[in-house]
Amino acid sequence: MLDPKLYTLLEVYECKSFVGAARRLSITQPAVSHHIKALEEELNVCIFERNSGKIVVTREGEEVVKCAKKMRGLYNNLRQDLTDSRKLTSHLTVGVTHTAESNPIAEALANYASQNDNVMIKRITGTINKLYTKLKTYEIDLAIVEGRIADPRVRYLLMDTDYLVLAVSPNHPFAKRAMVTLEELKKERMILRLPSSGTRNLFSAHLQSNNQSISDFNVILELDNIATIKDLIRRDFGVSILPKSVCLGELKKKTMAVLPVENLSMIREINIAYLSDFSQMDVLHDIVSSYKETLHDYQ
Repeated sequence: MLDPKLYTLLEVYECKSFVGAARRLSITQPAVSHHIKALEEELNVCIFERNSGKIVVTREGEEVVKCAKKMRGLYNNLRQDLTDSRKLTSHLTVGVTHTAESNPIAEALANYASQNDNVMIKRITGTINKLYTKLKTYEIDLAIVEGRIADPRVRYLLMDTDYLVLAVSPNHPFAKRAMVTLEELKKERMILRLPSSGTRNLFSAHLQSNNQSISDFNVILELDNIATIKDLIRRDFGVSILPKSVCLGELKKKTMAVLPVENLSMIREINIAYLSDFSQMDVLHDIVSSYKETLHDYQ
């Protein structure tokens, strides 16, 4: 069993409050304080400091929390693996970015689970940085992400190659065009992903390579939800830069048109990220196969 003090630590960290942690753990606030103090004495570190009445995590405390999350993840995985071995089932927790949530990847995961009665997939969504954090602390088994990071603990299996396009309503004048220039795009009302998104960052990077910036464009709205962005495009509220993979359904129904932007070759990989000790490689390849089968339905 995992040390109860670690559970208390993680609750305090997530609640940013000793009182809140006590409420969630159904123990007294003094008991929470005792657990944290005992942990600090065992490790000879200060984990939390009070600043203007607020709980602040120290630098060393962040390291302790990171290790505690990893230990909790490993322990939970152990319990799940033992349960799965008795029931001859397999549970997978897969993290996807907001972009992957809106393309055939979600359908591919559903198809894979439906075709394998002994498999249950739990899918969570988050930013790419949060997914990598959860992957490294064993809170998720896999992460479906755009691009790669340089980390020897993380390995990748290529799922697909995607690229960013200009997405417009089928009624837009650009819909019949083969390409649009940056100067033409500057005159359009643009609806973009948030600055923290990989899509936005890739677009910004290619603009910079052409001595341009986002501020040169008429951005009227910034959103995180891709489904909402696509709905606004279909209703002619503006245009957007999106991965082509998230527009496949609309392209098949002819409710949206996409085209490249001149001098912007915005290509990126879609990968399954996993830790080096992940052993179910057959599952990864099966998911990729399910994804490729799903793509055929959009053609």
